[in-house]
Amino acid sequence: MCNSGKEKSEETKSAMTDVLINYLSSTGALSVGEIHFSVQFFKPIRLKKGDFFIREDETCRHIGFIASGAVKAYATDKDGNENITCFKFENEFVSSFPEFVAQEKSRRSIRTVEPSLIYRISYPDYQYLLSQVTSWNGIIKSVLEQEYNQKERYLLNYNNKSGVDKYLQVLSGEPNLLQRIATQDLASYLGITQRSLTRAKGQIQRPKTL
Repeated sequence: MCNSGKEKSEETKSAMTDVLINYLSSTGALSVGEIHFSVQFFKPIRLKKGDFFIREDETCRHIGFIASGAVKAYATDKDGNENITCFKFENEFVSSFPEFVAQEKSRRSIRTVEPSLIYRISYPDYQYLLSQVTSWNGIIKSVLEQEYNQKERYLLNYNNKSGVDKYLQVLSGEPNLLQRIATQDLASYLGITQRSLTRAKGQIQRPKTL
């Protein structure tokens, strides 16, 4: 019985590792050997909903790959309010990248909004991996480009727009947020109050009268 439990645990661990392997394979940047060499440096961490992956004002020591779950990234203002800048889901890398590279204190927190499994790599292991598998430079460059493009899309889609227009953009461009993100967090992300978000939903969903 004990062996059966151990085998099941190993199968689960292998299945989760496969998520990272499949992602790295899909990039086309690494050989099979380079992929299997790389994954040994990513250590799994299971986080409950509400756990921190990175804390604001603490040194950013890890890059993570989300195998399952979701996180929010935010800075806290002087009144303690969260200003959410983005959400990350499965098959995405997550970190406070500039501070990770410089080994400085993070300017934002990254916290789970769902129970999550994240594979993380430490800064020393990251440096070693880059020295051994130079193709990783291309992967990180692609991740940073995606980060930049996400910020540009956010400014284009949500900056200086009404609450209704912002909600319509979520419906058309990021509908997964409506299923997986709490109203409070979605309102923060859109830069409006919960009341404004509720009002926008009502205006869109209210049937037109003849």
